[in-house]
Amino acid sequence: MKKTVIAWVNIVLGCIILAAGFVFFINPYKIVPGGVYGASIVLHNLFPSIQVGTFGYMFDIPLLILSVVLLGAKLGTRTIGAALMTPFIMNTMSHFAYPTQEALEALDPAELLGGTMNLSDHLMLTCIMGAVLIGLGSGIVVRNQATTGGSDIVGMILQKYCHIRFSTAILFVDAAVVCFGLVVIGFGIGSAQDMEEPTWYLSFYSLISIFVISRVIAYVINGNKNDKMIFVISEKELLPLRDYILKDLDRSATYIKGSGLYSRADKQILFLVVSYKQVAGVKMKIKEADPRAFVVVTDAYDTFGEGWKQLPSPNEINPE
Repeated sequence: MKKTVIAWVNIVLGCIILAAGFVFFINPYKIVPGGVYGASIVLHNLFPSIQVGTFGYMFDIPLLILSVVLLGAKLGTRTIGAALMTPFIMNTMSHFAYPTQEALEALDPAELLGGTMNLSDHLMLTCIMGAVLIGLGSGIVVRNQATTGGSDIVGMILQKYCHIRFSTAILFVDAAVVCFGLVVIGFGIGSAQDMEEPTWYLSFYSLISIFVISRVIAYVINGNKNDKMIFVISEKELLPLRDYILKDLDRSATYIKGSGLYSRADKQILFLVVSYKQVAGVKMKIKEADPRAFVVVTDAYDTFGEGWKQLPSPNEINPE
């Protein structure tokens, strides 16, 4: 029960952060960061009386139904809750952030929080800040075994029925949304007086935001990915290194018996995984144990097992 409550608190927090990224940094400046809410921003420019979050409902609810019909997906309560919660939070924030209905429909940044959040002259800053918040919120939601629906479902449908990779499908969806935004916002609504920085430049900010969102989500879900694999090949027993790993690092390693291809001499192959901070100490101990040892240090993409992460369960979301 405690874990479930904590997970729901985190999901609500993630949805709030995600919504804040859109309401305060993305929506007012017509940046289109792909996905369902990117398309919702474009449609809001065509139909200002309908809020971005409301368009989110119009996309998310049919997509959730499609995922059940076409994918046979068993939607968890967390995913349904997050998908329905985010548009509501976004609309509620928007109503409180703008003083009048006209400002709300226009999403006028000059009226946002009484003008204290107007970043019209700093589009790169608002693009990055909004993308970081969206990526952070989305990452928190996914870490707690939920999704906000949207383009993820479209990607899974395209993967199943069009036989293309999920990441490629998401790229197609985001590209289509950005192009939609370019046509509607960049060429359709841009004002003639904005010659120094034409409105179609917003498409470049959209691409930047998509990249930043993806990197932040990956960081929140997977961490730094700074673990290192070390292979040590030596003709000696490497006892000082063994003691250092067991006692000082409080880790273990694996000995593999091998032989040289040319010399055919017996060799000890030691395989271990350490954090990037421990690599320098391991190298020093290797030199102390055998200065002529052959050493390979490479990145470990993911590490599971005792002392590391647990292997994921079959029903868990694994957004690699």
